[in-house]
Amino acid sequence: MRNFFNFLKSRTFLIQLVLAFLVSVALVFAILQWLKSSTNHGEFVEVPDFAKMSVPDMRVAIEESGLRYEVLDSANYNPDYPRFSIIEQNPLAGKKVKENRKIYFTVNPSGYKKVSVPDIIQNSARNAKSKLRAVGLDVQRVTYIDQIGKDMVYYVKYKGKNISPGAKLPKTSKVELVCGNGNRTERSEIKEDSED
Repeated sequence: MRNFFNFLKSRTFLIQLVLAFLVSVALVFAILQWLKSSTNHGEFVEVPDFAKMSVPDMRVAIEESGLRYEVLDSANYNPDYPRFSIIEQNPLAGKKVKENRKIYFTVNPSGYKKVSVPDIIQNSARNAKSKLRAVGLDVQRVTYIDQIGKDMVYYVKYKGKNISPGAKLPKTSKVELVCGNGNRTERSEIKEDSED
């Protein structure tokens, strides 16, 4: 035991202790330098603005920026953006990211998705308009015919043709409601109530 304590006080032990400390410091410094170079520490790329860019143009720009990308599912059609163009990106334009970072894109589809025309036959015009708006369709005008049910919907027309409940139309399409005017007798004239 006495020899062990004498060894701890010896010059040899102190030299070995200092050498071990210096090797540890050098090793930690080398690891930090390796991590810095392998992770591009402190090196950032500014994310470009890809809004309204076509997918082929986006691919070229993203390669030039040293970034990667992934296209997510298309969103609802946005008429303010060209078809098949970028409408959203994450991270946003101007953000600083590391090289090779993946940017996520949402692409504008080719047009509005189609919705089903609700069953509004024999509904009041007011109720029919509400149901149509709820699915994303608009009423362009209401046409009246001689039928006893005043303001009751008898037909729905799209581009001049009768359509059945369940028919698929692009969202935001404008339809015409053909309603009764409350008259029993048939009259040849048709009264149109235009709406804005």
